[in-house]
Amino acid sequence: MNPVSHTAEASTERRHVQRNVWLLVAAQSLGGAAPPIIISLGGIVGQMLAVNPTLATLPVSLYNLGLALSTIPAALLMRRIGRRNAYLLGALLGILSGIVATVGVLRGSFEIFCTGTAVAGFYGACVQSYRFAASDSVQAAMRAKAISRIMVGGLVAAIIGPQVVIWTRDAWPAAPFAGSFLGQGVLAMLALPLLAMLHMPRPKTESVVGQARPLAVIARSPRFVVAVTAGIVSYGLMAFIMTAAPMAMVGCGHTVGEAALGIQWHVLAMFGPSFFTGHLIARFGKIAITAMGLVLIAASGLLALAGLELLNFWGSLVLLGLGWNFGFIGSTAMVTEVYTPAERAKVQALNDFLVFGTVAVASFGSGRLLTTAGWDVINTLMMPLIAIVLLMLGWLAWQMRREEVSSAASS
Repeated sequence: MNPVSHTAEASTERRHVQRNVWLLVAAQSLGGAAPPIIISLGGIVGQMLAVNPTLATLPVSLYNLGLALSTIPAALLMRRIGRRNAYLLGALLGILSGIVATVGVLRGSFEIFCTGTAVAGFYGACVQSYRFAASDSVQAAMRAKAISRIMVGGLVAAIIGPQVVIWTRDAWPAAPFAGSFLGQGVLAMLALPLLAMLHMPRPKTESVVGQARPLAVIARSPRFVVAVTAGIVSYGLMAFIMTAAPMAMVGCGHTVGEAALGIQWHVLAMFGPSFFTGHLIARFGKIAITAMGLVLIAASGLLALAGLELLNFWGSLVLLGLGWNFGFIGSTAMVTEVYTPAERAKVQALNDFLVFGTVAVASFGSGRLLTTAGWDVINTLMMPLIAIVLLMLGWLAWQMRREEVSSAASS
């Protein structure tokens, strides 16, 4: 091949990669705004529409369940028709879910509203895979930074989502919050042209077929087990505590506004560090940053146990957000090391199914455990889980050092 032609082709490919990453950041900013809308309003609208008050949080739980159940079908669809086409379909379903939920509120139908939030789960599964799309498009050394950059879009989404609620909640005075769910659909519509501009050709046949190990073999590998366990615990504990915290704050005499402000700072802490998390991983390593995230989550629990003042709750939520950022981005970067191109789709799908399946279970159970056991018990129970994962990460780091020493000695 002509060296000049090869250089020009490589330069064009780099431009496509950078363009794709920034398009995914923008799409994440819009698609990632849907969960704050659904989570913040789902229970309130559920109280308005549900005949049985105990079902008030069902719309939120169905969204999380829909996301978990959609991870594997979405990944298989991406493998068959390509990421861009699957993402476009996800955004179309995001539009549909917003319309259906809006109709549910306008008609006062709890069943229709729940259907809308459940359908939004497929769009959520697609949005969650943007981080893998970015990491797969860059060289191995740049994967953590690419993932971190996509998560910056989550920071923007954390601002857009609540603002949409504020601007649109009274659009239909006779049907409070119907406008907010229509706004959710509009955000998905705005993401369509961004996703259509992605230059993501379907993988070549040999890179998809190749030499792929059975999924059961990969799932039993120590690196996969440790990486996925760290992701499950980081995300699961964050979802569990974040769901319970507002109810605990109000139960301890703090106002709903103070609880909402605490959640806002928590969400900002979740995504704010994404500007530099990738750089920290590049310097200190994936395992170290993942472990630091878990330590911060443990620190949030200790601060929560120290008292029931407002600063205890707010400080705990901020530490929880920081810990989630380090733990989730670090564990995601660890997962990208355990598969070959031929194994990519099924391993990413299994990872997200396990992580978001745990989140769905956590959203179902957090309110009940808070009612039956209390806030202190919730924060105490997470400590053994964190300790176990920290031991697993330490063991994996030791194993990897042994392999490096053995490889150096044999060469």
